Amino acid sequence: MDRIRRLRNPIRDYAWGSHVALAELTGRPAPTALPEAELWMGSHPSAPSQVETEAGPVSLPEWIQRDPEAVLGHEVTRRFGAELPFLFKVLAPRRALSVQAHPDADRARQGFARENAAGLALDDPRRSYRDANPKPELICALERFTALCGFRRRSEVAEGLERLGVPQLVVAAGELRAAGDDGLARLFGGLLTRDPEERRSLAEEIARAVRGREGESPELAVVAELAGQHPGDVGIVSPLLLNLVELAPGEALFLAAGELHSYLSGVAVELMANSDNVLRGGLTPKHVDVLELLDTLTFREGLPVVLEPGEDAGYSAPTPYFHLDRLDTAAGRVTGDTERGVEILLCTSGAVRVVREAHGEETWLDRGASALAPSAAGAYRIEGDGVVHRAGVPLLTRGVRGPVPVSEAQLRRA
Repeated sequence: MDRIRRLRNPIRDYAWGSHVALAELTGRPAPTALPEAELWMGSHPSAPSQVETEAGPVSLPEWIQRDPEAVLGHEVTRRFGAELPFLFKVLAPRRALSVQAHPDADRARQGFARENAAGLALDDPRRSYRDANPKPELICALERFTALCGFRRRSEVAEGLERLGVPQLVVAAGELRAAGDDGLARLFGGLLTRDPEERRSLAEEIARAVRGREGESPELAVVAELAGQHPGDVGIVSPLLLNLVELAPGEALFLAAGELHSYLSGVAVELMANSDNVLRGGLTPKHVDVLELLDTLTFREGLPVVLEPGEDAGYSAPTPYFHLDRLDTAAGRVTGDTERGVEILLCTSGAVRVVREAHGEETWLDRGASALAPSAAGAYRIEGDGVVHRAGVPLLTRGVRGPVPVSEAQLRRA
């Protein structure tokens, strides 16, 4: 249990995925027959990774259960039990993901218990809660990545709706200007809770209004693109409500519970608490629970914070469930601490070897390959010429990283 071992990871073939990106990352032929949306690295029961052993592959949950403290570490086991507290992914959206948010710990426990009591199977498509865990998350671009994240300021939302010129939205913009602090909640809730036929009619009117105006602003260009992807879905107005953000490679966003967002295009690593709970509001054929979503959202307005790795190569994520480092070996070897919790290492560029300091054992990782570094493996070094994204658990003795603001100019490249 003290060796660094390679992982075999499942790929989820959701409809919004790419036919090329994940295949190229993992060295397989492209295009693929099915769209490949997410590569999962973790122990979530929906799609656990496999640990490569001398006796053959073993599911990561089973591997952890054999000796939780050796794999996870004493502190991680004490805080989270015999469970990996994070889920590590690579996302490759070719089309927009649903407009969505994720629950905090209390809401996740309550929602999971409520759906269990209703007799819904864990794979029932009517579920919003597939586990009892919260889902804060960090998205970090591997290449140009675009997203909608957090509500714009109310004045910006009103201006955008008025500029579009759809009569119903012009009226809504006037009401927003006159409203108090609950104005965004009333506006967004009013859009999502309309009669289905009214939502469809309004979406068609928005699509007609934006046609031919794609060059006026990046936001209108995205509205037009969404109208083509999701005809009849009023969620296509989201780029006028939410901040449009373009991340350059290496830049990241942290999303706390209740932050509305949608990922639009690109390739990125995503690190989150070990959860698959999603509360959707539109841009999807999947289950939408409008009232639960509205009750979850913070409706915080203003620009999100774009993160860059600090001097320690880590991203500032104010959460006890995970931390992410971007390790570039071009400048020399990178070391792993002697005392640490469990880590997953993903090579995202080039090729590296991971060497255990005490024993000299080597684990080679080409681009797209990953490995589990259990706590009991102790210190290691990473050598070669590549980039490794490392997921781990912040130890309380070192503190939880907080957000570090960067310039506003980085937020609106799109």
